[in-house]
Amino acid sequence: MSTIEIAGHNLKGKVALVTGATSGLGVRFARVLAAAGAAVAIAGRRVERLEELAKEIEQAGGRALPVKLDVTDAAAIEKAMDEIETELGPLDILVNNAGMNVQSMATDVTPEAYDQIMNTNTRGMFFMATSAGRRMIARKSGGRIINIASIGAHTVLPGLAVYCMSKAATAMMTRSLAREWAKHDINVNAICPGYIRTELNSEWFDSAGGQKQIANFPRKRLGDEDDLDGTLLLLAGDQGRIITGSLFTVDDGQSLKPA
Repeated sequence: MSTIEIAGHNLKGKVALVTGATSGLGVRFARVLAAAGAAVAIAGRRVERLEELAKEIEQAGGRALPVKLDVTDAAAIEKAMDEIETELGPLDILVNNAGMNVQSMATDVTPEAYDQIMNTNTRGMFFMATSAGRRMIARKSGGRIINIASIGAHTVLPGLAVYCMSKAATAMMTRSLAREWAKHDINVNAICPGYIRTELNSEWFDSAGGQKQIANFPRKRLGDEDDLDGTLLLLAGDQGRIITGSLFTVDDGQSLKPA
C-alpha cells in the first residue's frame, strides 16, 4: 500500500466498507481508500485473507476492520453493519464489490449455478445497498454507494449469460436507488470495468486462449487493477458531489463494437 500515491483526495474521517475484499479488485479498493485516509471495513468469507490485508493496511498507517460476511445471507449483512458501526463508526462509503460468475453456455446452466450467481451478484448487492442506505437515511448525513458492475451490464460476454443478466440488474438497481435516495444526499453510482488482470484470471489470460482473446481487444491489452483508482476516488469523495445515477464504463474500449 505504501507505493500507492493519492493526490487531491482526502477521505480522512470517513468510514468505508468494501465487500468481496479477499482478492482481486476488492483488495485494491480497500488499499486505495485506506491510503486516502478512510477507516476501512473489509468484508468477505475468507477470514485469514481479510486479516492479512488488515495487518498490511495498519502497518502502512491506516485503519482496517476485517469482517466475515457472506452477502447472500441478509441477516448476516445486518449483523456485519452493526459490527462496523460499533467498531469504526457510521458508514459513509459502501463499495459493493462482492460478486462471482460461472462460465457456461446458457443451455448448460444449472438451477443451482443460476441461483448462486443471482443470489450473490443481484440479491446480495441489493440488500447490502439497502442496509447501507437505510442507515445513511436515518443518520441524515448522506453517503456514497459504489456498485461494481461490469461491461457485461451492456455488452454480451460469450459464455456468461447469467453473469451479464446479473450485472444489467446492477445497472438498473444503481439508477433506481440513486433516484429514490437523491433527496437524502446519497449518491449511488456504478463502475463497469472491462477485463482487468487479477489473481483470479491471470492463468486464463496467460494461456493461448486468453492471449487470443486479448488480441481481439482494440488496444490488445488488459487493464491493471490500479486503472480503477481514479474512478473509485472520484465517486467516493467530494469531487463526485453531484454525480449520482451514473454508470462508468472503464474498459479501454473493449466493449466498443468493431467497425
